[in-house]
Amino acid sequence: MILKNADIANLHERYRAHFVNSLSGYKSANLIGTRSLKDDENLSIVSSVFHLGANPPLMGVIFRPHSVRRDTLENIIETETYTINHVNSLIWQEAHQTSARYEELQSEFTETGLTPHYHEEFEAPFVAQSQVKIGLKLREYQTIELNKTVLVIGEIVHVEVPNGAVNEDGYINIEQLDTVAVSGLDCYHTTEKLDRLEYAKPDKPVSIKQ
Repeated sequence: MILKNADIANLHERYRAHFVNSLSGYKSANLIGTRSLKDDENLSIVSSVFHLGANPPLMGVIFRPHSVRRDTLENIIETETYTINHVNSLIWQEAHQTSARYEELQSEFTETGLTPHYHEEFEAPFVAQSQVKIGLKLREYQTIELNKTVLVIGEIVHVEVPNGAVNEDGYINIEQLDTVAVSGLDCYHTTEKLDRLEYAKPDKPVSIKQ
């Protein structure tokens, strides 16, 4: 199959959405937890979280255009506090269900059976069943004019991860923590590690990290 931009534009809307979303390969599966100024809890699955920098520690996430009610995005903008929680193989179906269009006052926590978990002095809910929980403060958001999606940048201010999963060099073994990946809009995957490689240098061959 070879498609040009005109061919892609002429695809059926749902086919095009699945096709283009699959092109980028495996993506992270995360649940974003927020709480409104009225204390209403919200939870939504996203596959667009990405690392943005380590000093300061920043993470970005892309939201679809803010042309309809988007509780998660609105809560982040209003409260400037949110959580990102890894999805694992024990909760992937419940996590997917959070993408359903619930009413504004319906909590996805309640509707899916996932459990909100709070830390002192952090207003947004974490997901108790997640092995990796990240608390963030909003630092910047902007609308991308090309397609009206919204880029949200947050600074990591709280992390919860099991001690045994963090290597001496700081590497987090997310496979050990059962973190799953997603491809396209609705396909979930467990992973199998190949290996870690040493830092690449032009005068040395590729080698397995010892």
